[in-house]
Amino acid sequence: MRVLWLIKGLGPGGAEQLLVSAAEVARDERFAYSVAYVRADKQHLVAKLAASGVPATCLATGVGGARLWPLRLRRRLRDVDIVHAHSPLLAGVVRLLARTLPTGARPKVVTTEHNVWRSFSTPTRWLNRLTSGLDDHRFAVSDEVRRSMTPRASRHSEVLVHGINHESFERTGESRDAVRTALSLRPDTVAALTVANFRTEKDYPNLLRAAATACAADPHLTVLAVGQGPLEHEVRELHAALGLGDQFVLLGFRDDVPDLMRAVDLFVLGSAHEGLPVAVMEALAAGLPVVATDVGGVAEAVVDGQNGFLVPSRDPKALAAAMLRVAGDPGLRAVLSRGARAGSSRFDIRTALTRQQDVYAVLAAS
Repeated sequence: MRVLWLIKGLGPGGAEQLLVSAAEVARDERFAYSVAYVRADKQHLVAKLAASGVPATCLATGVGGARLWPLRLRRRLRDVDIVHAHSPLLAGVVRLLARTLPTGARPKVVTTEHNVWRSFSTPTRWLNRLTSGLDDHRFAVSDEVRRSMTPRASRHSEVLVHGINHESFERTGESRDAVRTALSLRPDTVAALTVANFRTEKDYPNLLRAAATACAADPHLTVLAVGQGPLEHEVRELHAALGLGDQFVLLGFRDDVPDLMRAVDLFVLGSAHEGLPVAVMEALAAGLPVVATDVGGVAEAVVDGQNGFLVPSRDPKALAAAMLRVAGDPGLRAVLSRGARAGSSRFDIRTALTRQQDVYAVLAAS
């Protein structure tokens, strides 16, 4: 069966990383996978997909590519049995394009909702409201994501918790001491890490203000931020205005997140909207206590007092207090770390991929 994974871009985002993890474990000979994307400037993960035998093609390159990619996608749909969209905008587009093909040449359409619908732009939200009924199967990455849909779309959606490739994530890399030395972290520094691109839903203003409070109260605390994106200028301006200096380090894009997680002491996320963040699953697998806002499916992974703490969104004082609580208590960090590792095994990409393949097989047979 020819399966096309469709995504907006292949930059270093959560949904994009899920495709890489799935490609790494996709060893079922019944399926031939490929990827198509439309953001020519987002190619960070193309090589990783290729290394796993999954070719990726940008539909928007060449003359007129930015305008003609829907026509190129329509032609591509004739050559696949299943198209699985991982972007709300592209999901709406591919649903409509598929219906323009003759029945015998029309692929089955599967979609995955990775974020709550209220986080979509108004046009994208309405596109999904009007077209979601055209799906042959729809997944949601968390209960909260499914509840955010219209009642009709919610009833016809299956919650499928995704995960990470634990084997790939846990491969031996740089030692904790080596990474901390490279990052200029002192032995007495308590380091927190966030992995989030500079986008509205990640709410960096909330995190930066929380960090300003926490770092002022604890001079041994340092926050490291991995991310890039359209709001970088605004993030850097606020960082400077708050006087965070070297206690909040903007690392930009990094492809060594597992190494960074081995070098830090806790993970923090200040988002306003989420689905079920891949970075949180990775942090738990690394045994990191997680301090995060209670949004989307985060509460389905983080349990207060067991593997971390949840706080209300858009409340930097609460986020700072939770960061200080974990940073200032090594014994608590040890307890939360054990809890994180103990529960991380349920976030396994193999489980999610197996269920997807079952759906693909049933749809193709029908």
